[in-house]
Amino acid sequence: MISQRARYAFKAVVALARSKPGEGLQIRELAEQEKLPRKFLEQILLTLKAAGYITSRRGRDGGYELLKPADLILIGPMLRAVDGPIAPLPCLSRTAYRRCDDCRSEAACELRIGFSKAYSDYLASLETTTLAQVMRQADTASGNAAAADVHAQPA
Repeated sequence: MISQRARYAFKAVVALARSKPGEGLQIRELAEQEKLPRKFLEQILLTLKAAGYITSRRGRDGGYELLKPADLILIGPMLRAVDGPIAPLPCLSRTAYRRCDDCRSEAACELRIGFSKAYSDYLASLETTTLAQVMRQADTASGNAAAADVHAQPA
């Protein structure tokens, strides 16, 4: 399960991706629009900025903007930037590998074997899915839901 911090970061990045190019979103606007706590959002945006996902401009016309197009932002690395390792076990982590404290044998560990395939599939998806793909899928689902709502209303 991803953290609340990662959820808020994801919402903020999507909102920035949907904003008009060249027009940054101020933190106040972003917090109100996405219903996110401002103080927590400030910390998250600083992390995303340090990781190279967003930039900020000061002043009346300033705000936060994406540094890269949404089709170049991969979900897995972005989550790692915000939350750190995303592996369910330290012995499966690619960025923060550590042998488990109670491990007798990684090769014969039932826990590691049980999670290895599922994590590998999960990771492969996160490492190849872009923010733009997620947004397109959400837009399609949103359109389908709106169409279903229109058809469900009595005439």
